[in-house]
Amino acid sequence: MDWVRTINEAIEYMEENLTEDITLADISKSVNLSAFHFQRAFTLLTDMSPAEYLRKRRLSQAGSELAKGDGKVIDIALKYGYDTPESFTKAFTRFHGVSPAQARKGEPIRFMSRYTVRITIEGGCIMEYNIERWEAMELLVHAKEFNAETSEEEIPKFWDEYYADEEYRKIPGYLGVCAQEKAGRNEFKYGIGCKASDVDGVPDGFEVIHIPEYDWAVFKCVGPAPKAIQDMWERIYKEWLPVSDYELIPDVDIENYLPGDAASKDYVSEICIPVKKK
Repeated sequence: MDWVRTINEAIEYMEENLTEDITLADISKSVNLSAFHFQRAFTLLTDMSPAEYLRKRRLSQAGSELAKGDGKVIDIALKYGYDTPESFTKAFTRFHGVSPAQARKGEPIRFMSRYTVRITIEGGCIMEYNIERWEAMELLVHAKEFNAETSEEEIPKFWDEYYADEEYRKIPGYLGVCAQEKAGRNEFKYGIGCKASDVDGVPDGFEVIHIPEYDWAVFKCVGPAPKAIQDMWERIYKEWLPVSDYELIPDVDIENYLPGDAASKDYVSEICIPVKKK
């Protein structure tokens, strides 16, 4: 998959539908990705979420129309997805620094142009990774479904809940497993656990996830968790995927938290993603 082209196609879809009621699922489906996969890629490559991009572009366009004297405030508010003049005025003022009425009178407004994603080659930092062939395996996880738009805040809470439960804590929780859903859905499954072979049976609250045989790209992350892993995810999407001979298989990815002091600057963890040759 050409990540630059794919994200730019998604931006084109959003631009064509700024005045329509589109969802994250709609956007990700337009480029044939799961909502989670698209949300993560877009956010890492643009430093803002798809929802934030849509909101800012809509408010930018609304400001331009008001400045030109095109239409009533209520009509422009409805056009760009706001149900009431009050909600529009609040969002508009927060973005532009002036109210819709002030914008109409000629007060300066802000403009955010549409994004175009390009990859630039910078620095010479080394990324340590291996391509490894893993046989099919089964993982034992305590899992739940998350919304792609709120998962960044909710998954850390899920880890806290896991370790706060005495029964769950009896199962080694060293793997974070993200099982992506098909394009067109906002939800995906995320689980915490271990290899199924580490435990006898399937304890209450857990399930077994079967993962087919794949080639895996295994990235070494050095530094305190979770920051080291978060930083590596950004580098994978910005530096490795655009120029690599491999592309992601949109199925399951794994974060492996190895033994050691997770707060140490020398702590080692891993990101494992299934890949195939381009």
